[in-house]
Amino acid sequence: MSDIIKLLPDSVANQIAAGEVIQRPASVVKELTENAVDAGATEISVVIRDAGRTLVQVIDNGCGMSETDARLSFERHATSKISVADDLFTITTKGFRGEALASIAAVSMTELRTRREEDEAGTLVEINSSRVTRQEPCSCAPGSVFSVRNLFYNVPARRKFLKSDTTEFRHIITEFQRVALAHPEIRFNLTHNDQEIYRLPAGNHRQRIVSLFGKHYNQNLVDVETETTIITLNGYAGKPENARRSAGEQFFFVNNRFIRHPYLHRAVLEAYQGILPPDTLPAYFIYMTADPSTIDVNIHPTKTEVKFEDERSVWQIMLASVREALGRFNVVPSLDFGPEGAVEIPVIMGNTPAPPHPSIEVDHNFNPFDGTEYQRGETKWKWDAERNPPRNWESLFTITTRSGEDGSRDPRSGDDGSGQAGGGREVLGQEEDTLETKGEGGRSIEAGTASQRRFFQVKNRYIMCPVISGIMMIDQRRAHERVLYEKYLASLGDGPRPGQVTLFPVETELNPGDIAILEEIGEQLKMLGFEISVGTDGKVIIAGHPADSRNASPLSMLETIIAEYKKSMTNPSVGARERIALSMARASAIQYGTPLTHTEMEELFDMLFACALPNYSPTGKTVMNIITLEELDRRFS
Repeated sequence: MSDIIKLLPDSVANQIAAGEVIQRPASVVKELTENAVDAGATEISVVIRDAGRTLVQVIDNGCGMSETDARLSFERHATSKISVADDLFTITTKGFRGEALASIAAVSMTELRTRREEDEAGTLVEINSSRVTRQEPCSCAPGSVFSVRNLFYNVPARRKFLKSDTTEFRHIITEFQRVALAHPEIRFNLTHNDQEIYRLPAGNHRQRIVSLFGKHYNQNLVDVETETTIITLNGYAGKPENARRSAGEQFFFVNNRFIRHPYLHRAVLEAYQGILPPDTLPAYFIYMTADPSTIDVNIHPTKTEVKFEDERSVWQIMLASVREALGRFNVVPSLDFGPEGAVEIPVIMGNTPAPPHPSIEVDHNFNPFDGTEYQRGETKWKWDAERNPPRNWESLFTITTRSGEDGSRDPRSGDDGSGQAGGGREVLGQEEDTLETKGEGGRSIEAGTASQRRFFQVKNRYIMCPVISGIMMIDQRRAHERVLYEKYLASLGDGPRPGQVTLFPVETELNPGDIAILEEIGEQLKMLGFEISVGTDGKVIIAGHPADSRNASPLSMLETIIAEYKKSMTNPSVGARERIALSMARASAIQYGTPLTHTEMEELFDMLFACALPNYSPTGKTVMNIITLEELDRRFS
């Protein structure tokens, strides 16, 4: 039998590598801008056409390359960053593997014009599908100009799976922001289809954040500064009242390299525990400086994941630093977070011996019920049976109603003051006529007729309704999401819906990525009742919103719509109309904790069972459950 193992041709190997490194046009922007930073550029311009499908061009004034280097840079694993294996443990540059240019050239038509300051003429190199088609001297300014045209033209399957221009351009903006935030000392420009998106002057970190995300950020950031022998932190954390529902303004950098780190992200969220509005994320821009030998950046092809030598200690430092910053600026209650007398944050190292257990003094003669005073040190306790009577089992069954202090009936609740809904009649175990409603798989759900149905709310979250087979529990928010989803989905095909004009139009600023989404779904939002205008300076004015929305804040609705639309874009099986309807439903649905009257619960119940799929929310979560009488009997057996 002949040999069957063979070496792949370079062109095939490069395309395989491109599948790891170059996933979309944004990957090209990332690799080329990082190369420009490593080349020592002080000004970098990025030019995009058709969201990168037609052209990605990166222009820098860095050190440039010689004729030999220009040709060799497109070979696999050709790099100027490392020479021996030990260099991998002291990496301070963005790139080092030498895969980027080879991968880009394998799936595009690539042109490089480059010149060093000391050279009289530059070098032009053209490569198509890993084949050099042209190399000659040329006239150009010092630095490099990379032009990548027709990305994935020779890999139709990869090109077919690119998303819409709005989605791809949003990814480009994300990569551009990451590099620009890491290097505020460099001037950056971004142009898309001849429209200038960003012109960022050189400055400090705070100025760069404001330039990228809007002037309102200047007042919404608190300084984070900590220096230890393990790691140094500096940067900014956002105030909790400005937290948003959508992710996107959460950035970690290590040695000026953007990283993703879910473990450290949880440390930041832990610092905000108890002070964040529900379902929101704070903004943070945290720059870490560490000894390169204590981190490993060579664990992922895109180099956005790193491993710390002592992650547990870094987690402790991160938590303490952010919590200290919030306390120092009176965002959370604190005793004293002044800089005077600051000491290094103690951390437990892996080789530190465990301290001995603390000793605890216990007075076995202390009895708080003997009616006498007890003193230990400077503290006294005295049991006062009149002022602090012992709790008994009856207090566990106190029924809280909406009735007033005088015991009168609250007309909103359907309660007659007897503690039972529906005029004090018996809720469970009654004989009543039934209305058969078809549930999942045609299963019948027996509910009382309209004149006899009883509803009550538990923790302002669940709606309870007695049925012949037991008790039906309905998640009020998921139920409302299902109702609104089907309504909005139908509206998108039936023409515009009436909206409610806002008495005072709401003005806000959005970053270019969110504006791109808003422009993509603008027509559909208008059909659902929104009236939104977008200015050239990134300002958005909301003058109207859907009339049937339970969300009182148009701005909160818009932020939720954008956040939910981003999440739904990760599911390729969901169409554009479904994504918009889902985003609107989740933004407009009643929140947990909202009290409902008996009439409102009844209306929601009726609308839910008029839906095509009442059993599940638009995201596939269970809307209702039935506790059968047999289950109840077992609990008391």
